[in-house]
Amino acid sequence: MSENDGRNLSPAAQEALRRRVVRAIVEQGMSQAEAVRVFGVGRTSIYYWLKAHGAGGERALKARKRGPKRASRLKGHQAATIVRIIEDRCPDQVKLPFALWTREATRQLIKRRYGIAVSVSTVGRYLKRWGFTPQKPLRRAYERDEAAIARWLEEEYPAIGRRAKAEKALIYWGDETGLRSDHQAGRSYGRRGRTPVVPGTGRRFGCSMISAVANRGELAFMVFRERFVAKVFIKFCRRLVRHRGGKVYLIIDSHPVHRSRKVKEWVAKQGGRIRLFYLPGYSPELNPDELLNQDVKTNAAGRLRPADQSEMIANVRSYLRSTQKRPDIVRSYFEHEDVRYAREA
Repeated sequence: MSENDGRNLSPAAQEALRRRVVRAIVEQGMSQAEAVRVFGVGRTSIYYWLKAHGAGGERALKARKRGPKRASRLKGHQAATIVRIIEDRCPDQVKLPFALWTREATRQLIKRRYGIAVSVSTVGRYLKRWGFTPQKPLRRAYERDEAAIARWLEEEYPAIGRRAKAEKALIYWGDETGLRSDHQAGRSYGRRGRTPVVPGTGRRFGCSMISAVANRGELAFMVFRERFVAKVFIKFCRRLVRHRGGKVYLIIDSHPVHRSRKVKEWVAKQGGRIRLFYLPGYSPELNPDELLNQDVKTNAAGRLRPADQSEMIANVRSYLRSTQKRPDIVRSYFEHEDVRYAREA
């Protein structure tokens, strides 16, 4: 018998054929090659029928309803409006009692706006079709000044870059961060239902780090125990100037220490060897050094369990020194979408 296209058969005939083939192989011991010859079906089809039968028995061979899939209850312009709302607004901005866009939040939005009641699973299919996936959202401060950020990207930073090139100064981006002994990052394999336990000291301790990175791959850092005050920042800046050996342009945020009188007086006495520039407020994503902070928190603090503060500081310094020797890693921080503007200057 020649091989035929079973899709031309009715659903009942397809089901009967599947049962006959599977019974002949499973109960009568017929080989798959012989079944192909006798029943005129493809070897691949037989493979899937046997696999389905092994997993679900006779019920897995039953005929299923055929025909076109049910059309969406949302019209094209309605779906486009829902997509635009999800992309541009948060649920509370459209008076929904949710902080994040979930399937339930989207379901209520559709119901409220168009009076169409759909299930949560249907909303999930809509979201997948529209190209949405569940993601951890980034936080943005209400106080952000979007106009100031645009001005920084389009006018202020390009002017700083031109000035640095004219004065042969190297631009650094600097920042400070605190590190804690109880910070944890990553996951560990364990038996299902049994959360892995990682032994460690119950005492909490920490240290602080100040660093600066340049798009050429240079990194300068200082790890310290005391509070971050003007004296500490000046000490780091002094080291940075010495490390560079030439003019330094340091871009930082508007932390009170950075703008303190002591810092301004010290900078004024340096004869132009170092200049400070300030990022727009509430926009840490514009600072490439934030990516170094996250790297250190995740890999030098979050994945290790130091016994005390001294060991923690040693771990952080060791990780930073190894990063210092890999300019390619430092340059990779500048590849992030939000800081690509800083790749060249």
